[in-house]
Amino acid sequence: MVERKYKILRIINRFNLGGPTYNVTYLTRYMPPEFETLLAGGMKEKSEASSDFILEQNGIKPVIIEEMKRSINPMNDIAAYKRIKKLIKEFKPDIVHTHASKAGTLGRLAAFSCKVPITVHTFHGHVFHSYFGNIQTTVYKNIERYLAKRTTALVAISDKQKDELTEIHRIATAEKFHVVPLGFDLAKFWTDTETKRSSFRQEYMVGDDEVAIGIIGRLVPVKNHKMFLEAIKQVKDKTTSKIKAFIVGDGELKQDLMNYCTEIDLSFTSSHKLNPSADVFFTSWIKEADIATSGLDVIALSSLNEGTPVSLIEAQAAGKPIVSTQTGGIENVVIPGTTALLSPVGDVKAFAENLLRISNDMALRRFLSEKGKDFVSGRFHYTALVMNMSKLYHKLLQENNIS
Repeated sequence: MVERKYKILRIINRFNLGGPTYNVTYLTRYMPPEFETLLAGGMKEKSEASSDFILEQNGIKPVIIEEMKRSINPMNDIAAYKRIKKLIKEFKPDIVHTHASKAGTLGRLAAFSCKVPITVHTFHGHVFHSYFGNIQTTVYKNIERYLAKRTTALVAISDKQKDELTEIHRIATAEKFHVVPLGFDLAKFWTDTETKRSSFRQEYMVGDDEVAIGIIGRLVPVKNHKMFLEAIKQVKDKTTSKIKAFIVGDGELKQDLMNYCTEIDLSFTSSHKLNPSADVFFTSWIKEADIATSGLDVIALSSLNEGTPVSLIEAQAAGKPIVSTQTGGIENVVIPGTTALLSPVGDVKAFAENLLRISNDMALRRFLSEKGKDFVSGRFHYTALVMNMSKLYHKLLQENNIS
């Protein structure tokens, strides 16, 4: 007897370097054999690092929907919608599972039109604050509420995010949401760390007596890098330690951030012409995130809005202390006061004070490093992600009498 295969069409906004790409990759490669998955997604933007190596390493060749781009463009969006409908008609999925906002809108509308039995949508973050003005935000909320009513199941990646989406933004009732944390291959972050640390610090000429503080992510407004730089300036003026700041990533604000360094009297350098005495190092994207994380002494995050920040999960896997703003699902990703020092969103004084404490106190850095690996390996490994999603799919299939 041939075992029934359930077809999953998985659609993501775009294949840029980040947590969502890793997760759709793992959910495509590692789901149990009864699930056959077709992965589709849009193109990354020019300023974003390529994630091709993630897909290639896992033997996945996705369908690229070139018309599906980050910005709203009626012609592109209609073309992408039609392309997704064509995919659905050819593949005949039992479940269409969309990831993030653009794919969630176009993918679900196409699935509804084609009468796909089950639709699932994962919120990897949301755009309901710190992205747009009030009118545009209200429009997006109303779109999501309409889509949520017709969606079989909604997935939040943390308890905090679920609470925000249900209680604050009222996208749908709590009963419709399922919490499935993200999952990653974390082993590389705790293996061969001394060799990786040495490699990073030699490349950027960081001394053994210098504290390297890094922030990892896209250079876009919601990440609030200017607050990070303001805090670095305050720490530099007060600390008894030698510090160096690293901005790992790229994006539309890179030149603005360099200009801001000059404005607040911080010297900076980049990989193109390295000045080892600079206060701030702009490294662009570093493909081997485990090398960067091993080389840094402190991982920071200054965001206005976050879903599940990958850099903080990886930091704990590598045994690195964290200084972060307390936004979105961050309190579900770290252990406040035990693996991370948290401060209110936008409070540069409190953020700088935490950076100053951790820069001057090696014992505090060691204390915050101790619990991270055990905490994240049990919650955020890709095997847990796959198991939890498989359980959800089976539940939905049973409830909808699909056998």
